[in-house]
Amino acid sequence: MTPQDIDAFFATLQAANPQPNTELEYTSVFELLVAVLLSAQATDVGVNKATRKLFAVAHTPQQILALGYDGLCGYIKTIGLYRNKAKHLLETCRLLVERHGGEVPRTREALEALPGVGRKTANVVLNVAFGEPTMAVDTHIFRVSNRTGLAPGKTPLAVEKKLLERVPPRYLVDAHHWLILHGRYVCLARRPRCWQCQVARYCEFSPKTPAPAAR
Repeated sequence: MTPQDIDAFFATLQAANPQPNTELEYTSVFELLVAVLLSAQATDVGVNKATRKLFAVAHTPQQILALGYDGLCGYIKTIGLYRNKAKHLLETCRLLVERHGGEVPRTREALEALPGVGRKTANVVLNVAFGEPTMAVDTHIFRVSNRTGLAPGKTPLAVEKKLLERVPPRYLVDAHHWLILHGRYVCLARRPRCWQCQVARYCEFSPKTPAPAAR
């Protein structure tokens, strides 16, 4: 994808959705961190169903710790891998209280030092909560970046680095939201909806998926 196509690609996505955001529900930086930590190998819809009940009774590190392991599991047991996630979240809450005064740190190094918080989770928090131009490369962004020719790469980190190089600076803060939403609702894994895609003209994927035959 040429620099001109990349610019037009994001200009089109921006025009269609000027203020994109995560579909995870949260009201504080800590709630965002919890939601993203729980979202690994789970859908945002499923996470939101669980956190609505959890955050109603526990929305600070201290309150999560007070629930204990069994209490926390009771709220998140509908989410995949909930037992490991509960252990990671409790340990993360303990470290937030002991090292950061109960606040979510603003640096990548400090975030990634928290149990269950990898590079992708840290990137989401840095971008959504603190407005940093990071790229949280999930399966959707990885697929879209490779399929379209936007930022091909063999690993999420390679795609992340290439996106940071190729996406024009004015689009960087919102770019990962546009790409996630595009991958989630249009550029689907098994059958991309090319006939509905607003940016198909800039995309290198071939052959484009034709519209389903009318019944």
